[in-house]
Amino acid sequence: MKTASAVAVLILLSLSSVTKADDDKPPPKPTVWPDQFHSILVMNKSGLIELIDLWYDWTNGRNFNIIQHQLGNVLYDLEWNNGTSFYYTLDSNRECSSAQLEVGILRPNWLNGASYLGQREVDGFLCNVWEKAEFITYYEDVVTKRPVHWVFYTGREAHVMTFEVGAALEDEKWQVPWYCFEEKTTRNDDLLIKQQRGLADLSLRVSM
Repeated sequence: MKTASAVAVLILLSLSSVTKADDDKPPPKPTVWPDQFHSILVMNKSGLIELIDLWYDWTNGRNFNIIQHQLGNVLYDLEWNNGTSFYYTLDSNRECSSAQLEVGILRPNWLNGASYLGQREVDGFLCNVWEKAEFITYYEDVVTKRPVHWVFYTGREAHVMTFEVGAALEDEKWQVPWYCFEEKTTRNDDLLIKQQRGLADLSLRVSM
């Protein structure tokens, strides 16, 4: 009996040491974004749904969001690393707005310094979770290290449907339409304001 008790104590001590070692591990760090990728995102804000075709191209200093509003128009959000952004449509309305922001697109390591919140399950994936700049909560798949989900402080949510590392959009697709440079261009300020609350605003927050 004494031998059995001694063995039990040793097992408990062994388990305790393993648990302590795990607790002492530093928190995981979010994966740095690849220099180029293509992703399809489903965005939801209080039931307002958008489908975003995202092309991230740090190599050439540019980022492109092609935004399909549910049963609505398609908005093209083109951002450059020099802070210049264009928001336009390619329909007959020829709407176009431009802005000069203080910072460019998100850096690949923009999640550096984010606060680790632990692990949570979202969209059927077990994810490591970080919060950055009190602005965005970012979910990354524990196994594949791919982004799964993120939530802006406004409650706007992104569900990552695809994530193609290394995919690049042809150069000609990055050309802004000619009517963005005409003085008589129809400008829709509501479109501009709406998009500045997204990833462009995040670029400003994380650079501070």
